[in-house]
Amino acid sequence: MTYTPPVLAADPAPRDARLTLAMAEGLVLPDGPVCVLRPRASERFDPLEMSRLHMVQGFRPDHDALLAAGYDVAIAARPAPAVLVCLPRSKAEAFGLIAQAAGAPDTELVLVDGQKTDGIDSVLKALRSRVDVSGVVSKAHGKLFWFDPRGADLSDLALCPATISDPYLGQFHTIAGVFSADAVDPASQMLAQALPDTLPATMADLGAGWGYLSAAVLARSGVETLHLIEADSTALDLARRNITDTRAQFHWADATQIDLPARMDGVVMNPPFHTGRKAQPELGLAFISAAARLLAPRGRLWMVANRHLPYEGALAAAFTQVEIVVENGAFRVWQATAPKRVGAARGVPPAAGAKKGT
Repeated sequence: MTYTPPVLAADPAPRDARLTLAMAEGLVLPDGPVCVLRPRASERFDPLEMSRLHMVQGFRPDHDALLAAGYDVAIAARPAPAVLVCLPRSKAEAFGLIAQAAGAPDTELVLVDGQKTDGIDSVLKALRSRVDVSGVVSKAHGKLFWFDPRGADLSDLALCPATISDPYLGQFHTIAGVFSADAVDPASQMLAQALPDTLPATMADLGAGWGYLSAAVLARSGVETLHLIEADSTALDLARRNITDTRAQFHWADATQIDLPARMDGVVMNPPFHTGRKAQPELGLAFISAAARLLAPRGRLWMVANRHLPYEGALAAAFTQVEIVVENGAFRVWQATAPKRVGAARGVPPAAGAKKGT
């Protein structure tokens, strides 16, 4: 999974340096707003006036950080004569965003920016055969290029929803760019199969994605309410489509920061451990801390993760009892019971009999 809580800085991508160089070499943007697709929280666009920029970001931590920095931010794009595409990690999603930008009726100029590790060279090569690329600048291990989309037809590159199947839980809708878009994640599948036949009444799925683990939870008996918490708005929209059970409640939120109206009896999660292409085990540690905070004094956590990740000590520090439910050469499923720190979570009243500060 890919995820970036506000406490961690996003990978630096010097887009402002490439924009500055391009404009110094003669790039002229059309008058009016500039729509920026998939900007990250730490990025800068200094050559462009902030008042012109309309940021489109559906990943909640980045969305909120950009908003706090003073940008105009939304989940959906608005019409604009210029569109800047910040390449995401998924190649199919990247081409889909470029097709979206090029296909908008008001767009006069499409700019595409990315690092070499984002695949910018292969994207540029593929588009040269489709459109007249007007200019290219290279700087800081990346490229920025631009083209006039009028008259071009890139509709075949548009993102198309897909379906994948699980032998136990049926079909699910996915789309390129979300975690595990092409097949059920094997770690999540391992956790789903390891869950007990009966689960607690009030459950939460931290980092719910497009809803696979949530479907497994709702297939068990005993569940009365399930909170699906997901930072990626696209994945959460898919989860709403995949999970139609009235017991499900959906939250577009950073799972490490969310407050729920009451403590949970149970939590399931397959926590992310990447920001971009960098491994960040701290993400899983933040999820463990969040689960302990959200659970009731006798609550239980079911968690799956890669065996090599350093989570065992964090689980032992946060929970009274920790046991391995099942493991193989790649993954390990834990059950952790009774969080040690059961003081009042933000926005959640203390449990009956609990003392302030415990």
